[in-house]
Amino acid sequence: MENQDGAELCFPQLLNVSCRKPKLNQSDTVLVYLLFFICVFTVSLNLLVIISVSHFRQLHTPTNLLLLSLAMSDFLFGLESVLEAYRQTVCWLLGELACSLHVYLLSIAVSASVGLMVLISVDRYVAICDPLHYPTRVTVTRVKMCVCTCWTCSIVYFGLFFYENLAHPGLYNTCYGQCVVAVRNIQAVFDVFFSFVAPIAVVIILYIRVFVTAVSQARAMRSHVAAVTLQHSGTVMTKKSELKAARTLGVVVVVYLMCYCPYNVLLFVTADVPLPPASGVFMLCISPCLNPVIYALFYPWFRKALRLIFSLQILQPGSRETNML
Repeated sequence: MENQDGAELCFPQLLNVSCRKPKLNQSDTVLVYLLFFICVFTVSLNLLVIISVSHFRQLHTPTNLLLLSLAMSDFLFGLESVLEAYRQTVCWLLGELACSLHVYLLSIAVSASVGLMVLISVDRYVAICDPLHYPTRVTVTRVKMCVCTCWTCSIVYFGLFFYENLAHPGLYNTCYGQCVVAVRNIQAVFDVFFSFVAPIAVVIILYIRVFVTAVSQARAMRSHVAAVTLQHSGTVMTKKSELKAARTLGVVVVVYLMCYCPYNVLLFVTADVPLPPASGVFMLCISPCLNPVIYALFYPWFRKALRLIFSLQILQPGSRETNML
C-alpha cells in the first residue's frame, strides 16, 4: 500500500510533504495535447513574422513595427503557454522561483499584447480619421518609444503585482510539486479594470470611429472614382491602402477580442467552479496563433517574405534591401 501511494506522489521520497500527481480524464488529456500543438504552431508562425519585419528594411514602417512587437508578445506567450499547460496538468518539478517567474512572464506577454492592441487602434484611428497629419504624428521613432513604454509598463506593473510571489517563491504552495501564485482580491479587481476593461473599451471606441470613417471614405471614393484625375490618383491609392490596412488590423483586433473577452468573463462566471486544466490558456492562445495567418491572407509582403525565407534567399547579401511592396 505504501508503494502504491508513493507511485502517486510527485516526490515519492517525501511522503508527508509531497503533492499527489494530477489525474486527467480523456478530454483533459486531448485538450493538453491540442494546446501543445497550437503553442508550437504559434511560436513558429510568430517567429516568421519577427524575422520578416526585422530583416527587410522596407517593412520598417510604424504600423509594421507595432505588428513586430505584437508578434514578439505572441511568441513569448506561446513559449510560456507550454509551461502553463505543464503547470496545470503535471507535477511542477522546475522549482519555486521558476514557478513565479513563469507566471510573471506569462502575465507580461498578455498585458503587452493588450497595450499593443490599443496602440494599433490609435495608429489606424490617426491614419483613417486624420490622414493629412499621419506622417508627422506617427513616426518610426515615436512608435518605438510607445512600444518601449508599453513593455516597460507591463514589466513594472506586474513586477509590483507579483512582488510578494517573486520575493517569496512558493509562499502559497501547500506541498512539494505544486506551483501556486496568488494575489489579493483588491489587486485582482484593480488588474481587471486596468488590464481588461479600460484598454478594451478604448480599442472598441477607436475602431467604431475608424469603421464609421472608413465606410464614409469608401463611399466617397466609389462615387467619385470616375472623376479622379491622374493628378489625384496617388492620393486615392494611399487612401485605399490605409483602408485595407485598417480592415486587416480590424480583423486582428476582432479575433483578439473574441478570444480575450470570453476568457475574462468566464473567470467571473465560474469564480467558484474549477475550469478544465489549460482551458483558459487554450482560449487565449487562439488569437496569437491566428494573427500570422491573417497577415498571410491579407498582406502580400508577408507572403513574399515567407517565400524568401523558405527558399533561403534571405541569407543572400543585400537581401535586406529587397523590394517587398
